[in-house]
Amino acid sequence: MGDILEEILKIVERVGDIKSEDVASWLEKDHQQIVGAIKSLQSLGKLIEAEQQTSKHWELTTEGTQIVNNGSHEAALYNAIPTEGISQAELMKTVPNAKIGFSKAMSAGWLEVNKKCEGGPRVQRKISSIEDKVQAQLQKIRQGNIETVTEKERTELKKRKLITEVTRNTFMIKKGEEFSTKIQKPETDLTPDMIMKGTWKDHKFKDYNFEALGVMPPSGHLHPLLKVRSQFRQIFLEMGFSEMPTNNYIESSFWNFDALFQPQQHPARDSHDTFFIKDPANATQFPMDYLERVKTVHSKGGYGSQGYQYDWKIEEARKNILRTHTTAVSTRMLYKLGQQETFTPVKYFSIDRVFRNESLDATHLAEFHQVEGLVADYNLTLGDLIGIIYEFFKKLGMYKLRFKPAFNPYTEPSMEIFGYHEGLKKWVELGNSGVFRPEMLLPMGLPEDVVVIAWGLSLERPTMIKYGMDNIRDLFGPRVNLQMVYDNPICRLDK
Repeated sequence: MGDILEEILKIVERVGDIKSEDVASWLEKDHQQIVGAIKSLQSLGKLIEAEQQTSKHWELTTEGTQIVNNGSHEAALYNAIPTEGISQAELMKTVPNAKIGFSKAMSAGWLEVNKKCEGGPRVQRKISSIEDKVQAQLQKIRQGNIETVTEKERTELKKRKLITEVTRNTFMIKKGEEFSTKIQKPETDLTPDMIMKGTWKDHKFKDYNFEALGVMPPSGHLHPLLKVRSQFRQIFLEMGFSEMPTNNYIESSFWNFDALFQPQQHPARDSHDTFFIKDPANATQFPMDYLERVKTVHSKGGYGSQGYQYDWKIEEARKNILRTHTTAVSTRMLYKLGQQETFTPVKYFSIDRVFRNESLDATHLAEFHQVEGLVADYNLTLGDLIGIIYEFFKKLGMYKLRFKPAFNPYTEPSMEIFGYHEGLKKWVELGNSGVFRPEMLLPMGLPEDVVVIAWGLSLERPTMIKYGMDNIRDLFGPRVNLQMVYDNPICRLDK
């Protein structure tokens, strides 16, 4: 490249003002290569001035060039017709591009068709000789005599895609204020050595570009789930909730199911729905007095309930699992609350990972995050629960909510929560909610007039709604595009 730059400068010194296409012709180089060299010279300072000039001209397409060499399609079709005529069907098989050739030859009045012939229509020459005007027009354009072809003729040739208008950018090159045939690359850095020796005076420095963007420093990037989780957590804190510890992914079936008044024959406790741990397979330590109360309320009833009336087995309660919901954490926290001498109202929340043996689809994963909140206080009602959930989602900027009656073993009444997904154009289940049953709360030692309302939400589905995603596997799991994590903006919720 350096040799080409110096050759261009020598040509400008010798000739003066010159077009870039003439320089390309002199140096026998491709014009685009010369354009690149001109831009390189411009970046070195004011060695040259280059004024861009735009011109348009017509060029033949590949088909147009073939017609110049072989004649137009209509002329080829005309010449293929013998004196006695030919069957139209046979003619269409004989000549390439016969369809367009036949149409144009008929429009020009070169042919006539006798449709009454036996065996089908027959084509004959209507005139004894023709002038191939299309070929002649294209020859003029290729020779540069475009002015001899009328605008109407050019329009027709362009319509037939025989010619195309090409825009060509060239440069008029002239000497600049600091013209020289020797190239001195400007310095980009002022070094301490230049300052100490004073050699900076003999150097030319490249202009500093104050408009240039800085280089993005290498750093980690927050996943959309973490961004939304941070916002969820902030909302809970603003609403006066305290965060529960959620560091146990492995939980015993007792805390995950039995303490929640979920019967040991419940389908959710089957291997099709729950991941069981092989090592260690069983838990060993429980608060035995509490365990006995849980066993009694399951097998015999109590606290105004008849229970499930089955033979409750501690072997089932001891089985270790990957927790299926963070409600197992809520159970432990409520049990601790029940051990206090004097009950104090609380508001708790947690956001962490849970595991279920689910079939994967656009809205379900086997490993996902659950957002859980609970309020324990006197005289709470279902209206309080609905109001808190509406307030929570309002802070997320989500106003389209629906509640559907549902069944949970540990809440009564229970409600499923649905939110409208604008991307999927349908209502998507966001979570579950309800009022904890006395059979769950009273064995813990909580006062009879204490009511606990709670709800559990997916973290992934609200994130999908906020980020406009329609497949949960693009958000979380092995299919996630890491560039998506890099490009996604901060989650700004309408609070």
